[in-house]
Amino acid sequence: MSAPPLSRDIGVLHAGWGYASISDKIADAVLTRPVQRPWLLAFLFTLAGTLVFLGAMAYLFATGVGIWGINIPVAWGFAIANCVWWIGIGHAGTFISAVLLLLRQRWRTSINRFAEAMTLFAAAMAGLFPILHLGRPWFFYWIAPYPDKMNLWPQWRSPLVWDFFAIATYIIVSFLFWYLGLIPDLATLRDRAASRFKQLAYGLAALGWRGEARHWARHESAYLLLAGLATPLVVSVHSVVSLDFAIGNTPGYHSTIFPPYFVAGALFSGFAMVLTLAIPLRRAFDLHDFITEVHLDHAAKVLLATGALVAYGYLSESFMAFYSADANEIAMTVDRWTGPYAPVYWSMIFCNVVAPQILWWRRARRHAGLLFGLSLVINLGMWMERVTIVVQSLHHDFLPSSWGLFVPTVWDWVFLLGSICTFVWLFLVFIRLLPAISISEMRLLARESTR
Repeated sequence: MSAPPLSRDIGVLHAGWGYASISDKIADAVLTRPVQRPWLLAFLFTLAGTLVFLGAMAYLFATGVGIWGINIPVAWGFAIANCVWWIGIGHAGTFISAVLLLLRQRWRTSINRFAEAMTLFAAAMAGLFPILHLGRPWFFYWIAPYPDKMNLWPQWRSPLVWDFFAIATYIIVSFLFWYLGLIPDLATLRDRAASRFKQLAYGLAALGWRGEARHWARHESAYLLLAGLATPLVVSVHSVVSLDFAIGNTPGYHSTIFPPYFVAGALFSGFAMVLTLAIPLRRAFDLHDFITEVHLDHAAKVLLATGALVAYGYLSESFMAFYSADANEIAMTVDRWTGPYAPVYWSMIFCNVVAPQILWWRRARRHAGLLFGLSLVINLGMWMERVTIVVQSLHHDFLPSSWGLFVPTVWDWVFLLGSICTFVWLFLVFIRLLPAISISEMRLLARESTR
């Protein structure tokens, strides 16, 4: 007889879910479940895309950034747009893990583990693109504040230095938070593994965890401390990324609304990616008892709220352009509406403003197929938003003599699609080697539900 599902009202475990049944359900997906054909096909396809991505990077190093469509006046193209898009996607993992933990939101338990992994993989993709965009990427360490005998200290007014600190801090704190929460589950896998190799591998990674009271006390203190450190990152990291643009006087960049606007957009795209990953995951590994309609509903509500903030940002940006009576800002805004990149702008408006309005209906928020399709649409829309900000603002500068168009080459698309394949490939490897849902936190919910 199977254990009862999660409550449809509050999303916590009924008393029927015991420690053993929770461990069996989650750990067996890693230890004993055979490789399924859909996973294998996806793995091979994304691995091929990853190899193409690595080959494209080798060609870029040998040839230079001239293989992309960037030129004057559009010196920033897909690479920077991809960077901002990926770092935004990683925001949901930190928000779910840290902010919702401090707010004691129990529905985070079923999705925080793979959302944290998503954060790491997305931040890694984001960190690649500024390095590739340098032109001489083998000198990327010049932007780090290391003691140098040649006095080649970083330029502190450069957005590249800001990105270095923002992304590096984000990756380090997110990794520590993810790994700390994973330690009790690694011990569970160690104790349940049948082969000696797996016992040693998971045992070394578990760092000697035995589940003693002092272990749990120190674990909880460190977990809350890291959550407190990670919470400001939700606001600070994408605010720093937005300042890469806001410090410039280019029309379309120079805007004080960018920091909160970028943070809202980051959570919007991040939760869309959480749904993009969660819905196939719950179906492939039969996790409907853990990732329920309640979790989908809550994530959809966050999407609706952050989507409203993004729509307000669009409206405010256009309003302030005309309210300021700045001829250059007005010309840039009109060019967005009617210029060569107008199809991208209006497609972005449809994907990010119009399409999410369906989430006002409760049935839509709990329909897995509809949410999956909507999440893909939102991810596409947020990428087009980044392209609009980066490319369209540069192509229509102050002087008509310096106007020009950015036309992406095949290599621009190869790098975009290759990064997506690499991200998905890393996620596929993760769900086969480590528990996608936190075993220890689900056990805690089971214990609380019996009180």
